[in-house]
Amino acid sequence: MTKARFDKSKLPSRHVTEGPARAPHRSYFYAMGITEEEIHQPWVGVATCWNEAAPCNIALNRQAQVVKQGVKKGGGTPREFTTITVTDGIAMGHEGMRSSLASRDAIADTVELTMRGHCYDALVGLAGCDKSLPGMMMAMVRLNVPSVFIYGGSILPGRYQGQDITVQDMFEAVGKHQAGNLSDAELEIMERVACPSSGACGAQYTANTMACVSEAIGLALLNSSSAPAPYESRDQFCEASGVAVMNLIEKNIRARDIVTRKSLENAARVVGCTGGSTNAALHLPAIAHEAGIDFDLFDVAACMKDTPYFVDLRPGGKYVAKDLHEVGGVAVVMKELAKAGLLHLDCITASGKTLGESLEEIRGEADGRVIYHIESPITKTGGVVSLKGNLAPDGAIVKVAGMTEAEQVFTGPARVFECEEDAFEAVKKREYKEGEVIVIRNEGPAGGPGMREMLATTAALSGQGMGKKVALITDGRFSGATRGFCVGHVGPEAAHGGPIALVKNGDIITLNALTGELSVALSDEELAKRRAEWKGPRKTAYTSGAVHKFARLCGGARWGAVTHPGAKGESHVYMDQ
Repeated sequence: MTKARFDKSKLPSRHVTEGPARAPHRSYFYAMGITEEEIHQPWVGVATCWNEAAPCNIALNRQAQVVKQGVKKGGGTPREFTTITVTDGIAMGHEGMRSSLASRDAIADTVELTMRGHCYDALVGLAGCDKSLPGMMMAMVRLNVPSVFIYGGSILPGRYQGQDITVQDMFEAVGKHQAGNLSDAELEIMERVACPSSGACGAQYTANTMACVSEAIGLALLNSSSAPAPYESRDQFCEASGVAVMNLIEKNIRARDIVTRKSLENAARVVGCTGGSTNAALHLPAIAHEAGIDFDLFDVAACMKDTPYFVDLRPGGKYVAKDLHEVGGVAVVMKELAKAGLLHLDCITASGKTLGESLEEIRGEADGRVIYHIESPITKTGGVVSLKGNLAPDGAIVKVAGMTEAEQVFTGPARVFECEEDAFEAVKKREYKEGEVIVIRNEGPAGGPGMREMLATTAALSGQGMGKKVALITDGRFSGATRGFCVGHVGPEAAHGGPIALVKNGDIITLNALTGELSVALSDEELAKRRAEWKGPRKTAYTSGAVHKFARLCGGARWGAVTHPGAKGESHVYMDQ
């Protein structure tokens, strides 16, 4: 059966398994109990971001075992390996967050190196936390091998005082505690019940946003992302993914056959209609870059602009990932988009079928509570908006899901901070005023370095009841759990001499998500004068090591903060070696 289905002479693994010259290599394989038949089958890398750092990743090891069963069932030889993960929830609010974005590229790099070094023919990748999802998908597209992605699943919601709670509530509880509105005892009780199982943060934060992307972009099987991590039903999707990758090898369907301009647009629309994380505007361009496709922050936002927001998920809405699963998951969301003609249904997917063919098999329908009917959405435009102006020539991004139109326009004087720590201390001490625009600079990919998320600061503002009374802009990022008028990815960043580096206390800043404006009331002449007086980027303590390397290599946030030339710069494709 194997010989009939697979032509080993065209697969990378032939370089380590075939012919007399590879006898030493086969000796290693026999040492691990691999049979002669298995040696001459296609080899599939089963990559996980398993670790004991956080609940997001703790279940991936078990799920990988089921994937391997599926690969074997499909006639392949699975080889499991792991890579790193930095979990944002634990890295948040301190120096550890500088490692987060750099970890995305390290994940892609290490998966690439493992695949190249051992000549694996295909990849099934399992990931559970914010940066590990795009990092794994970037590796798939970079290598251009037959690939299937699997999300490890979300965490179950906690319960406190009769309400579902998530880790977002814990970050906001810190603000309430600092404001004297929550006792030590209440805080201690909440922290014990907020995260009751394995799995990634439970609302439409970055992990679940990118999980939705994995299905919409076509790299994951439909319905594979929505079941919570503890559900045994995940096993069927894990096994099916192992079988599916063997089908892709047989048909020679590769990652770049799946990830196209059209599928990226599909993914952006799913982010918009679910009120997904602004981080998608960083990761989708990075994935596109690996395929050699121009798809930047403005392209992501353009897709969202005419996409209705109709899935009522936290942090802007009421429900969590478990609720979405119970009403049919991402596939039902995409069925609603398709009804309005907002999807490219001819895109090929990991199933080997087109998206349209796969959606025809989905029987679920919008419930009108978690997933609204698209003809009667929550709002008529998507939950994420791009901004541009003399303060952000290369753009910026804001999540408006859950905000009224009146809340999407804000003008006020700047209160400038040179880093997140300074801003957080000022917020704790209430050293800011209602109506101000808090500016946090020097937190971009290069200048931070590492483009940290500002959740600790924004959650503290919300906890103090000031989330809607001030605005916040930064060249850093925001967690998917952030809410309020919080604008991130301001570009060019301060370290690259962007206008955000030139703002002073009291400058009047206008943010308008309805018209897409982010501007400061300064003339071109005044900005030029300040630029001439600018003393250059702030020095950081990161003068060596991985974070330093990332800062030196990465480009602007508009294009995904990527660290290498991408497919446009490659002279060979791994799969064709």
